[in-house]
Amino acid sequence: MALSNLKKEMQLMETSCQVVDEGWPEAWYMVPDAEVANQKCENRLSPNQPVDVAAMRALGLCYWKMDADTYTYPVKSIPWDPNEADDPRLKALRDDRGYSYADVLTIHPDFLPGFDTHVKNFFTEHIHDGEEIRYILGGSGFFDVRDPQDNWVRVHVKKGDLITLPEGIYHRFTCDETDYIHAMRLFIGTPCWTPINRFTTDTENHPSRKQYVCLYCTPQGLTDDKGQETKC
Repeated sequence: MALSNLKKEMQLMETSCQVVDEGWPEAWYMVPDAEVANQKCENRLSPNQPVDVAAMRALGLCYWKMDADTYTYPVKSIPWDPNEADDPRLKALRDDRGYSYADVLTIHPDFLPGFDTHVKNFFTEHIHDGEEIRYILGGSGFFDVRDPQDNWVRVHVKKGDLITLPEGIYHRFTCDETDYIHAMRLFIGTPCWTPINRFTTDTENHPSRKQYVCLYCTPQGLTDDKGQETKC
């Protein structure tokens, strides 16, 4: 039985199928922003309020477990051609989801000039007008995403995690207390790095935010021309 399960796991790692719920990163509700003394700490509520996989999926997050041990990547490469991927699972994801551009970054004081300023800027709440895709090649950090009630959900991503955030979701990122994360950013088509910051831009009326609200914050969601919901 154990050998059969191992074979299934090995076969899965050559496809773009998402992993079972037990493989997702840990997530929890955060304390209010006014109580965050250090953005790099876990900042859990007391008692802890975990967020399960069903809730993360309902927010539009998607997740894949990757093999970040077998395959190696540069410390920094802007750009990095996803056609150079050796990992069959990354190749399958690239082809199935249309990722045509990538870059690789290492966020650490030794590799990122102005580290403290960059990490502070990453923590500014914002949206994007496209999906955000991050493959964690090493280290760890936190993605914070807003739920429909505007509460923060903190997702602890680690080596081997590939996570996507849907277009229009309010979010932010920070290193954890290790001050180290090695990550690949993937894009469909022309890359766009510019965040659309909340509170300095009218994000609520931005088309990407309106689309997200319709998809994930209202009961009916959006439908395609066949009358089917368009959630991932």
